[in-house]
Parts: sequence; structure tokens; C-alpha cells
Amino acid sequence: MSLFVAVDNIEKVFPLTGGGEYLALKGINLEIKKGEFISLIGHSGCGKSTLLNMIAGLDLPTEGIVTLEGKKVKEPGPERMVIFQSYCLLPWLTVRQNISLAVDEVMKGYSEREKKDIVNEHINLVGLSHAADKLPNQISGGMKQRVAIARALAIRPKLLLLDEPFGALDALTRGNLQEQLMQICARYEITAVMVTHDVDEAVFLSDRIVMLTNGPGSKIGGILEVDIPRPRKRLEVVNHPSYYSLRSEIIYFLNQQKRIKKFRSQKHGAIARHGLEKINLEIGFVPLTACAPLAVAKEKGFFAKHGLEEVNLARETSWRGIVDGIAGGYLDAAQMPAGMPSWLTIGGNNDEPLPTVTALTITRNGNAVTLAKKFYDEGIHDGHKLKRMLLESVDNAHTFGMVHPSSMHNLLLRYWLAGEGVDPDRDVHLQTIPPAQMVADLKAGSIDGYCVGEPWNLRASMEDVGFTIATDLEVWNGHPGKVLGVREEWAIAYPNTHIALVKALLEACQYCANPENHQEIREILASRQYLSTNIDYIQLGDPKNYTCNLEKHTEYAHHRFFGDGMNRPSRTEHLWMITQMARWGDIPFPRNWVEILERVCRVSVFSTACRELGLTDLKYRREPIKLFDGIPFDGEDPIGYLNHLNIKRDITMAEIPLNSRILVAA
Repeated sequence: MSLFVAVDNIEKVFPLTGGGEYLALKGINLEIKKGEFISLIGHSGCGKSTLLNMIAGLDLPTEGIVTLEGKKVKEPGPERMVIFQSYCLLPWLTVRQNISLAVDEVMKGYSEREKKDIVNEHINLVGLSHAADKLPNQISGGMKQRVAIARALAIRPKLLLLDEPFGALDALTRGNLQEQLMQICARYEITAVMVTHDVDEAVFLSDRIVMLTNGPGSKIGGILEVDIPRPRKRLEVVNHPSYYSLRSEIIYFLNQQKRIKKFRSQKHGAIARHGLEKINLEIGFVPLTACAPLAVAKEKGFFAKHGLEEVNLARETSWRGIVDGIAGGYLDAAQMPAGMPSWLTIGGNNDEPLPTVTALTITRNGNAVTLAKKFYDEGIHDGHKLKRMLLESVDNAHTFGMVHPSSMHNLLLRYWLAGEGVDPDRDVHLQTIPPAQMVADLKAGSIDGYCVGEPWNLRASMEDVGFTIATDLEVWNGHPGKVLGVREEWAIAYPNTHIALVKALLEACQYCANPENHQEIREILASRQYLSTNIDYIQLGDPKNYTCNLEKHTEYAHHRFFGDGMNRPSRTEHLWMITQMARWGDIPFPRNWVEILERVCRVSVFSTACRELGLTDLKYRREPIKLFDGIPFDGEDPIGYLNHLNIKRDITMAEIPLNSRILVAA
């Protein structure tokens, strides 16, 4: 398809009553190909209709230009037809006369017979031949909108522009008209741009979906390619593998924009008290058993004890929400997968290094590999048998879920598969899925298994849809699971607050490690504001006391919260995680890896917190890294270690620039 419409660096400013200006759109660039159907979606006030009006020529940009077939759009024209949510029909004219009025105005060189044939053709096209001579007040809302569509198409525009055309219609009428519009656009190869608030409508109709951020200064926050083949049927399109992932992507974007809008509307000045630079904190977490220390610190008063009087725990559905919250600045701190601080620092998020630090390991262990129950029934009870099945059925796609590229779930699953001789990128497909969605996807059969933290392994087993084939106790017993992460510039700006936060969570970790508190903690975690799940799915004790009925397979992986060597951030462990992320191409291996580790692991903050808590008898040193395959990890020669591994991607190296952020933060 050739380029048809170009929106080049558009900016739109509106004057305000009483003086001043409002910046509606800024830096909008968009190319539309001939025959494409584009949807614009975003919250009210994000400039969707403003952008549509500038493409239509009903308004002009303050800066930038819009071109149609290479010609600058300066005013409205018959080659661009707009269909509004309101029908804009003349009430004293019939259906036929409303359409004829547009045809007579635009097609003045045509004979009366030709114009009449065009009108009748388009009346029949939208199925209104039986109502052709009725007035608008004699037909339904859906029929009025069909008149508007017929009128727009009758003048044979090159570009159809729709501003929420179906918003006022009932669901059944809306669905029928959507299918009709799609068929018409396909038949006549019409290019269309539509403003909508309806996520399902956007996915169903579009080739691409343009998502706009909040105003003022709205910009394009992302463009989704809809890979669902045409022709499409409403009852069939929901079965396409991409349908729900596209839908989820749009909903996630809209929810994040809602959060950003709320964040901007609130006062976020740091409240200082008790010698702390800031006591009002927004801390993100994902609903997993591993969030126990954060929940306990909140519910048992450890935050308040250490002067953090105004702490809100923000529940995110996925680790992507944590990344966006930290990068966007609306989270002060967060529970993170162990590899995320290094991943962010090196530039794993959109190739933009964001120096992030950790001064506390919150949990160790707690992850497991779960497979669908059908594999157990087929006799696949261990990694060797899984490898054999995967390699013998290489022509059949097998999909496994993990939660984030920087998570130990991903790194351990990949290491375990590669250790069994299975290439995690070529022999299977690994898909990023929010933790709470894992069991539902396993039930639906869209994935064959996953690696995730509890309680989602235990739940799959208890609901008899999956079984645990391996826990991290077998792959790497004692690995870091979740850590506390903050932006480096935040840690520099609020050093005393950072220490207080580590102290509060360290005490909470100690509380979680006491078996006498486990029942209380299970009740806290099961509540609506945390995991919102059946308490039976949450186990905190020794896994040997709770195993499933599938021979000797352990049903859940045991979390470790506190003890000698448990909570101190380890540079050696973070280096191993960096090697694994580089091994699979998620990040380049940093040439300045020593500097990265010193910046990421804030051992001094942890040590200060321990000293102020009186935990001087804690032993810091941990045993060397021991994984199931016995391959030793040499922290002095990470490149040699990577070269020694058989299954890997092409590893790149890069110098990661970090100094500028330090200067800004300081």
C-alpha cells in the first residue's frame, strides 16, 4: 500500500478565555497508507477529535502540516467526508433527499440519471431501500446513522473520517453497522480514520490502533498493528490468538493514562518529618505471596514505626506496571523481580538506561515450573522427559508463560530448559503473561506451562489443571526472588527515607520468617487489597509438609524471607543475572559491569539499616552460586562464563552511559 495521508510534526494550541493558551497536541507524526483503517483511541480530552478535524481540514494545525496524496490540507474538501456521532440529517428531507443533497452539491457534472443511480446504489448498500422515502423522525437511530454513512460514501470520498459514529447506538445495532462499514470499506478500498472509546470496536475494525496520551500536550503513546486477517466476523475474531492480547494492551495503556492523570492532579511535594526527607510514599507491588513483607510492613505498622507515616501500596497487575511507575515517577519504590534494577539500569526498557538501585533482597526462592495436567497424564514427570517430548514434537508449537524478561522466573526457566538441551527461543515459545493470568491461560489451553511465583503454581495443582514439574529448590536453591527497587536519583534525594524504608521492610521480613505469624500473614495476603484469593492457595511453611498427590512432586516453592545471607544485596548474584539477560539478548553485556554493580547494589544502605536495627549478628556472606547442572559461575570472568555456555544468542557488548543522571540527581 502506498502512502496516502501524512501527519507531519503536528502541534495544536488553543487560546483560552481571559488569556493564556492550551497545548492540545504536540509532536504528532503519523503515516496512513491507502486502504488502511486507522483508529484513534484515548481518554476524553486527549485530542482525538482535534487530530481528526485537522486531517479533515475543518481546523488547521498551529505547527506542522497534514498532506493528502502529497498535497497540503488547507480546508475541507469533498475527497474527505466526516461522519459524526450525531447524524446531522435535515429533518424536513427524506432519506433519499438527504443523500441527494450531498450528491447534487458535489457531483454537479453528472446527469440527473447518473446522480439518481448513485443515490439508489448507496441506499441499497446500507439496506435502507424500504425506508428511502421516510423522514428522519420516522426511522431509528441506527437507520439514521446508516443514512449518514450512505451520504458520506455517495460522494465517493478518498478518505472517510468517523468521529465516534456508533457511540449512541445499542450494542446489537452497533455491531451490525460495524460489520457493514468494514465490508463497504473493503469493497471500495476506502481509507478510514475513526475516533473511538470502544476497545473492542477498535480491535475489530482496525489495521492499526493509534493510542494517544493525556493532554495537555498529547502525543502518540503507541501504535498497535492488528494482525487479525480479513475478512473478519465478530463471532470469529475473538478466537484469534492476538485478539485478547491486543485488547489487553489497549486497556493497560488506558489504565496507565488514568493513573498518570490522577498522579498529576494530586499534590506530590515531599512531606519531611522525624529527620526524614519524605514520609509520603507510593510503593508498587504485584499480587504474589512474595509481597508479604510489604503487606506486613503496612498492616503491622513497621512503616509507621520508622517514620513513614503515609505509605500507599499500589497494586499492579503486572511487572510492566512497576516498570512504567518507576520510569514515570509516580512510584517512589517497588517490589521488583531480582534482575529488574540491573535491567533498568542497563537500558532494558526501550533502550533507555534508567539507573535503579536495590539495598534489600526481600525474598528468596518461591518460584516453580508448572505444566498442564495433560503432560503428567502422558508420563512427562521430569525435565529429561519434557526435553524428549519437546524435541520429538518440534513441528508443534509449545508455549510457556513467564512474567518479565528480568525476572528469575524467566532466567531460571531458560536456564533449566537450556540445561536439559532445550533451546528456550527455538524449541519453545516463551510469552510474557501477568502472574494472575497464568492459571486462566493454562485452563484455556493457550499455554502449555509457566514459571511463576506462588500462589499460582499451588492453585493450578489444587484446581487439577496443572502440576509442578520443578521448583527453584531444584534449579537454584536460595536464589534471590524479589528485591526493593528505587530510582538512583530518588535514593540520592532521600537518603534517610531510603534507610527508613529498608529498615521497615527488613523488620517485616523478619516477622514473615517466624512460623508463629504464618496464619496471620496468610489472612492478610488473601484479603482483597493484596492477592484477593482463597487462603488455601497461600502457603508459607516448609514445603515438605505440603505436597501434592502426584507421587513426589512438590506442590509449591518455599519462600525464604530472613536470615544469614538472605537480605543483603549480592553483586555476584546480580552479575549472574546480567550474564543471563545478555545470554538471551534482552540487554547488551555492559563493558562497565563493575560500575553497574556498584551503582545497583547499595550494600552501604543495607549495612546502615542493619546497624540501626541492632542486627549486628547477621552474617552477610552467602555460599557460591550453585545451580542444578553443576556449572560453576566465575564472577571474575563473566565473559568466559558466557562463552562456556552452549545454548545462547549472539551476545553484544556496550558501554552503558550513566554519569549524566548522577549529575542531575546530585
